[in-house]
Amino acid sequence: MLRTLLKAAALGTAIGLACMASLPAAAQSTMKLASATINDVQHEWQKVFAEELKSRVGDAVKTEIYPASQLGSIPRMAEGVLLGTIEAFTTPTSFMTNVDPRFQAFDVPGLFKTPQDVDNAVHDPEYRAHLEEMFLDKGLRVVGAIYNSPTVVFTMKPVTTLDGLKGLKIRTFASPMQIKPMELVGATPLPLALTEVIPQLESGGLDGMLVGMPILTAFKYYDVGKNITDLRFAEIVSVTVVNEDWFQAQSEEVRKAIVEAGRAAETSVFQWGVDNVQRTYKVWADNGGVVNELSAEDQARMESEFQGLAATLVEADPSVKAEYERLKALVDAKAAQ
Repeated sequence: MLRTLLKAAALGTAIGLACMASLPAAAQSTMKLASATINDVQHEWQKVFAEELKSRVGDAVKTEIYPASQLGSIPRMAEGVLLGTIEAFTTPTSFMTNVDPRFQAFDVPGLFKTPQDVDNAVHDPEYRAHLEEMFLDKGLRVVGAIYNSPTVVFTMKPVTTLDGLKGLKIRTFASPMQIKPMELVGATPLPLALTEVIPQLESGGLDGMLVGMPILTAFKYYDVGKNITDLRFAEIVSVTVVNEDWFQAQSEEVRKAIVEAGRAAETSVFQWGVDNVQRTYKVWADNGGVVNELSAEDQARMESEFQGLAATLVEADPSVKAEYERLKALVDAKAAQ
């Protein structure tokens, strides 16, 4: 009798274990985070975001970080996040203007004059809620917005005057807010993916590039050329966009955690990004790089001409104008306090 009971118990346990083994394990999502850069504030945001997300949902989401264009050129990564083959893409807003012209509003020369201007605007609570959802009609959600760096121009030969840019072939971001200013000063703008720049500089296909300072040191541009001109006519803003279909496929807990982790990462890396810009100037100098500046007269002339041009460009698209005016009101209100 005892032997029969033991056999029955063993059989019951085996059946129970078999049933448990046949149950599907809790699904784990993979979130690929792509960018064209490395060892800069975009890369730092991604690393901190991954830590923040893990602290909230554990292994429910596996984050994979792919910096330095490992998942393709900038246009391919933008296409990937739109199609959903890449879950998240971190990039300057300028490279998303072909997806939605409203991204141009962040690039308007003279809008942001300091890192704090950027931080004040994108982290205003009301504006932040608007920013996260403003591109949902394109299938994208913003989960990160960070100050990147000021705009400088790297050149193969020294440029110390505004007229010195005339005739130069300059790589720009894809935004009209970079293309048209270069045309205004007599340069030839060429929007190119970052991966194409160094070969073009070395072959003579390019004479320089508009860029954020940290890129130059991260990719050791001082081995290619030694000159930058510190134009600083705009502050670069970077965003992380996620594919909305993928986002909505996550559990409510994960969706909430992604939003919270994005905001927490921004707070954490803001000062890191500001400090990193200063570090890169030192690295540039330590490697023989030269920082050229325009005269006060040329700087004033450039800013005046660029702002006049920007006003014309903004007026040309009501959606860009509305977004720009909303951002400018926030910057002006903070400045008045």
